[in-house]
Amino acid sequence: MTWWPLIKILPQKTNFTFVKYARYAAVLSVVLCISAIVSCFYPGLNMGIDFRGGASLEVAKPAGQTIDLEAVRSSVGELGLGDVGVQGIARRDTNVEDGSTAVLRFQIPDGQDQTAVVNQVENAITGAVGEVTYSGVSVVGSKVSGELFTSGLLALGSAIVLMFAYIWFRFEPQFGFGAVAGLLHDVILTFGLIVLFKLEFSLNMVAAILTVIGYSMNDTVVVFDRLRENLRKYKTMPLREVIDLSLNETLSRTIITGVTAVMVLGALAVFGGEALFGFSIALMFGIIVGTYSSIYVGAPIILLWGVKRGELAEDAKPVKLGMASRP
Repeated sequence: MTWWPLIKILPQKTNFTFVKYARYAAVLSVVLCISAIVSCFYPGLNMGIDFRGGASLEVAKPAGQTIDLEAVRSSVGELGLGDVGVQGIARRDTNVEDGSTAVLRFQIPDGQDQTAVVNQVENAITGAVGEVTYSGVSVVGSKVSGELFTSGLLALGSAIVLMFAYIWFRFEPQFGFGAVAGLLHDVILTFGLIVLFKLEFSLNMVAAILTVIGYSMNDTVVVFDRLRENLRKYKTMPLREVIDLSLNETLSRTIITGVTAVMVLGALAVFGGEALFGFSIALMFGIIVGTYSSIYVGAPIILLWGVKRGELAEDAKPVKLGMASRP
C-alpha cells in the first residue's frame, strides 16, 4: 500500500511531546464528560421504540412480490409516531425471506387510542405500497422496555469490567485503571453526542457503544504493549519520555486504522439509509474520541500513577526521545 499517495503524506517518524499538553487535555475531558453526564439527565436521551415501548405489525404481500421497505418507513414516519423501524423477515408459510414480508415497529403517542393509531398506519402503508395483508399486531409495554434498557446498560457495564480485568491480567493495575478511564471517557462522550444531536437511543446505539468499547480497548492495548516494551528497553529514560516515545511509535498505525474505519462508516452513514445513520455517526465519533483517549487519558494516568521499572540493566544507556544519547 506504499503506492497510495495519502499514506506518503504521513511521516515515518514523529517526535510530538504529547505529555506536555496532558493537563490541558485533562481539563477539556473533565468539562466535556461532566456536560455529557448532565445532558443525559436533562434534556435526557431520546429513547427509541426498543426502550419506550410501542406496537409491531407484520405486513405481507403474495409470494413473488416485494415490499418497498423505504416507502413503508417514509409513509409511517409522516404520521409523527416517533421511532419507526422496518425489517424484512421470512414468510410464515415457506420460512424463506423473499422480500414479500416485513415487520413494522412504531410508537403509540400517549393518550391516543391504540386501534385508531394502528388503522392510520395501515391506511398509510396501503396508500404507499398497495394492497397488503396485516397480521401479528402486538404491543410492547413501557415496563418491558424499561427492563430492556436496564439490560442494555448492564451489558455496557459488564463490557467495561471485563476489559479492566483483561488489562489487569495482561499488564499491571495502573494500566487497567488507565484503560478503564479511557473507556468511560469514550462511552460518556458518545452518550453526550447522542443527546446533543437528538439521535434515537435504541438497541443499534447499544451495539455502536459496545463496538466503540472494543475499538478503544484495541487501540489502548497497542499503545500499552509498546509502552511496556519500551519500559524494559529504556530503563533509565524518564517515564514521560517513554510515554511520548511509545505514542509516537504507534501514531501512524493509529491514524491509518482510525481514518480507514471513519471512511467506511462515512459511506455507511450516507448510503445506509435512516436506519443506520445514527449508528454510523455514533461509531465514527466513538472511534475519534477513542483515539484521543488512548493518547490523552490512558497514558497520562500511568504517568501520574507510576510504574515499576525493575532493576536497572548494567548496560542501559539514557536515551532521549527519538535519538540515543552520546557518552
